[in-house]
Amino acid sequence: MTMKENGHTTRKLALPDEILLSVQKPARYLGNEANAVYKDPGKVDIRFAMCFPDVYEVGMSHLGIQILYDMFNRREDTWCERVYSPWLDLDKILRERKIPLFALESQDPIRDMDFLGITLQFELCYTNVLQVLDLSGIPLRACDRDESVPIVIGGGPCSYNPEPMAEFFDMFYIGEGEVVYDQLLDLYKSMKAAGKSRREFLMAAACQVPGIYVPSLYEVSYKPDGTIASFAPTVPGVPARVVKQVVKELDEAPYPLHQLVPFIQITQDRAVVEIQRGCIRGCRFCQAGMIYRPNRERSYDLLKHYTDALIDNTGFDDFTLSSLSSSDYTCIKELVNYIVDTYGPRGTQLQLPSLRIDSFSLDVMARLQDARRGNLTFAPEAGSQRLRDVINKGLTEEEILFGAREAFRGGWKKVKLYFMLGLPTETPEDRREIAELANKIAVAYFQEVPKEKRNGRCDITVSTSFFVPKPFTPFQWAPMYTPEQYLEFASTVYDGIQSVLNRRSIWYKYHEADGTVLEGFLARGDRRCSAVILEAYRLGAMYDAWIETWDYSRWLTACANMGVDMDFFALRERSLDEILPWDFIDIGVTKNFMIREWQRAQEGVITPNCREQCSGCGAGRFGCGCCVR
Repeated sequence: MTMKENGHTTRKLALPDEILLSVQKPARYLGNEANAVYKDPGKVDIRFAMCFPDVYEVGMSHLGIQILYDMFNRREDTWCERVYSPWLDLDKILRERKIPLFALESQDPIRDMDFLGITLQFELCYTNVLQVLDLSGIPLRACDRDESVPIVIGGGPCSYNPEPMAEFFDMFYIGEGEVVYDQLLDLYKSMKAAGKSRREFLMAAACQVPGIYVPSLYEVSYKPDGTIASFAPTVPGVPARVVKQVVKELDEAPYPLHQLVPFIQITQDRAVVEIQRGCIRGCRFCQAGMIYRPNRERSYDLLKHYTDALIDNTGFDDFTLSSLSSSDYTCIKELVNYIVDTYGPRGTQLQLPSLRIDSFSLDVMARLQDARRGNLTFAPEAGSQRLRDVINKGLTEEEILFGAREAFRGGWKKVKLYFMLGLPTETPEDRREIAELANKIAVAYFQEVPKEKRNGRCDITVSTSFFVPKPFTPFQWAPMYTPEQYLEFASTVYDGIQSVLNRRSIWYKYHEADGTVLEGFLARGDRRCSAVILEAYRLGAMYDAWIETWDYSRWLTACANMGVDMDFFALRERSLDEILPWDFIDIGVTKNFMIREWQRAQEGVITPNCREQCSGCGAGRFGCGCCVR
């Protein structure tokens, strides 16, 4: 089958009509979206396939890939294309008919590319990485690859502990992609022209390009108790520590103003403007808040320009201001007013995620069209004040209730509250406090809203996830619990809700417990976990974050078959002097700071946010953002 491209050129699709008509959502595999980039493959030196290892609708919602796609395609010598994990129906057909996985733009096999870049956004996508490699005809283990297949490079938040996936990647990029990717591609281009080998390029990249980690150039040894004895490079010139790359001036970084516009609805079906990067808060459980330090803002005038250009270039009716804590952006009120005043009359809907209940302005919220028809979402994270102090949430019950009262006065009646269970030092009383806090919010509704204006009860949805201690957080040493214990924690919350006066206004949801333990295993594992991931994939594990395909028994069988104790990696509390699998990565934030915060957590001592007082975390070494303001 052929289809028109830009009205005049035709291209051959990798899949015939009979296959496209037999699978769900064939538009996932067609490409040719608005703002997609097409080049002559014969006129570029580097072909780069950018992969998000999940279905198209999820991957197309990822801003990081949009940024790199735009940045790479600005180079005349490079063509960056996209590939996503095919859903199970097409997966089966590709295997049966031996059709290689292909890029959306050219429809050429991924195996023919120079690079396959894979974003590791969350741990439960790891088996999908193997699916993409397998369907592409690329050997799953990096040690089995030769010159005929692409260099496989990983990035994203999970690359801050790359060790569980080290066996499957040729290299990892540690940090923000805008910084040294051009240097890496220039190096590859010159070495390719000189006829250098794959091995020579990997060694040169590790030695010459900051932030590049090549697992095959490092060796790990273990103690009799299973902990790491040593981790060191095996080749002279390869750095013992890999330093995270940081964009110092966001205003100068490339940003995609012609974002891709899909033909089908995707998870986040809207234009996105990243207003800032990093976070001033120091929540002790939050990996993003640590690895993206320091907090850096884009200027107000530049964001107005980005907004205008994106609305003109995409035609989206919905618009999102993206950051870890939107209400902490210095000019948030001015930016919201500009967008609402300028584009609200045209029907543009503004989404403003990541608001803090203590600092959000109800005036700002009220300006968002149709806001009162939706939910106000807040994340107290813990029910009791004691536990909120332990996690350094910096949020009091008084602030939570004040925010709820103001919201109810403003016309909202639906509130979502997010909490975590299994946090360090947590007790049954802390869990029961979740129900008490939800009940107090319901009481605030009935106190603030006159009976004649209530239009029924308020709806309060309590949602709990189970805590996972992530690398590069002060809680990275903390223990986890068994699935059965997590379910007991959830039961305590449920029983508490059933006992409060306003229980009929409160709904309760909780996440999967066994999936949480697997996430902890993959988040805190080392290279020995690679064998389990490979075995789980061979047993049929894919799309582990999807309810319809999730099967925990595959992972338990894989651990048993490989002789790996999942509890050793997931549940065990670490000692402060233990070598952690990710200790060779330097994120700027020091290990001494993490230890200090871990100890302050035990004491329930709050650490001020970065604008109130510098806590000496180490990120100031990058010389940018709030560290210099």
